[in-house]
Amino acid sequence: MPSFKTLPDYAQVKADITALFAERVNQRRAPACFFSVFDAEGVLFEGGFGVKSLGHAPPDRQTRFRIASCTKSFTTAALLILRDAGKILLDDPITTFVPALRGTLPVSVPMVPTLRMLMAMSGGLPTDDPWADRQESLSREAFLAILEAGVRFTTVPGSRFEYSNLGYALLGQVVEQASGQPFQDFVTETLLQPLGLEMTTFDHATVPAAQMAAGYRVAHGEWRALPPSGPGAFSSIGGVISTGEDLTKWASWLCEAFRTDAPERSPLSAPSRREMQTIHCPIAPDPGEDLLFKGYGFGLVAQTDARHGLTVHHSGGYPGFSSHMRWNPAAGIGIVGFENATYSGVLKPVTEALERLLDRAAPEAATEPPAEVAMLGGRVAELVARWDDSLAGDLFLENVAMDRPYAERAAELAELRAKLGTPDAKRAEIRPADGPMFGRFEVRVPCTTGVIVGVVGLGPPAPARIQSLTFKIDQWVQW
Repeated sequence: MPSFKTLPDYAQVKADITALFAERVNQRRAPACFFSVFDAEGVLFEGGFGVKSLGHAPPDRQTRFRIASCTKSFTTAALLILRDAGKILLDDPITTFVPALRGTLPVSVPMVPTLRMLMAMSGGLPTDDPWADRQESLSREAFLAILEAGVRFTTVPGSRFEYSNLGYALLGQVVEQASGQPFQDFVTETLLQPLGLEMTTFDHATVPAAQMAAGYRVAHGEWRALPPSGPGAFSSIGGVISTGEDLTKWASWLCEAFRTDAPERSPLSAPSRREMQTIHCPIAPDPGEDLLFKGYGFGLVAQTDARHGLTVHHSGGYPGFSSHMRWNPAAGIGIVGFENATYSGVLKPVTEALERLLDRAAPEAATEPPAEVAMLGGRVAELVARWDDSLAGDLFLENVAMDRPYAERAAELAELRAKLGTPDAKRAEIRPADGPMFGRFEVRVPCTTGVIVGVVGLGPPAPARIQSLTFKIDQWVQW
């Protein structure tokens, strides 16, 4: 995977993206903004602007910010560690671990949400921003009292997406019950320490004042500092405090789960990390979003578009803070961003910056076929130029001749050659037929007055062979 530093206009792209984040402070979106761009080799560039607290220095890579709901990826990673160790099942009902919820389940449809439903934001609980953001320090006893008094369900559990912080507070209790440790201790020992996230914590009181970004809100045109909250029963929804350096490590570790050349790094396997980044509950795209798919995974949002493929992300909004992390596994690049103002929306510059980088890199990365596909495509081009039953037998799975005899396919190609002229197999071009994937691909063979296009579908047996082949023409293309 080539480094983004090799882009011919890398310096200009870097300057443009840096200016995008600097402008956030100029626009008074927040007193401070910090961002970090990374690829498979590490941090590409980063920047901090404004002041981490009024009258002090700009933020840097070791300035601590609350990451708010980006914490949810730590919560689901902890749950999957417990699942992989055989201590929980994702289809266990939540009441197995939090029986206090039992009396408040939906009355009309008394279905108990499972851990999987809650992890995927389909547990039937209502959206609860900003109420839940003020519950972080709640004691476990006070939390159980809320559950025993009753909570509302708005949908049948498992039926549709609805973002619920309360659901993730319940999942924090699962971690405690299954591990026998406080949630914060289990995450620290099983995730933060093994991954070297030494600057990441749940307790602002342990952070030196000079390293902590203060959180602010706007009142009468002025920034007003907000008191920090401490860890408690709702830490699993948004309690992590981290740095640009550490959150970049975390996002990079999640992103590299899709790389076949990356060594396995504990404490959570690559398949389980990919599971976090797989859609488990669909989400309807927002108006204007040009997406093929969108949904909630486990503590992360996954979306796919035709140009860039899979992009994974999550935002965080908290009193005094905004965060966002976003990456594209195919390109191996991502960005994390922080601001220290209430719900200021740092997702906007992070999203725009990543789109700019992907737009610069996508054309070359998306059209380069794997060696196996290139070989098969070249042989298909030979068939287009001159049909040969023996060659077809080498390339095709057994169903191809059964679906349509070779003689009919040869006759169709003869008619196409009569219309378009002599094919030039050596100048054939291979393109993916479905987004950036090559499970189906096109072999475009130039002729005298147009192009014969073979649409190829590969079957599952190894080595790769062809299970479907159809032809069409692009006429009047001059070569």
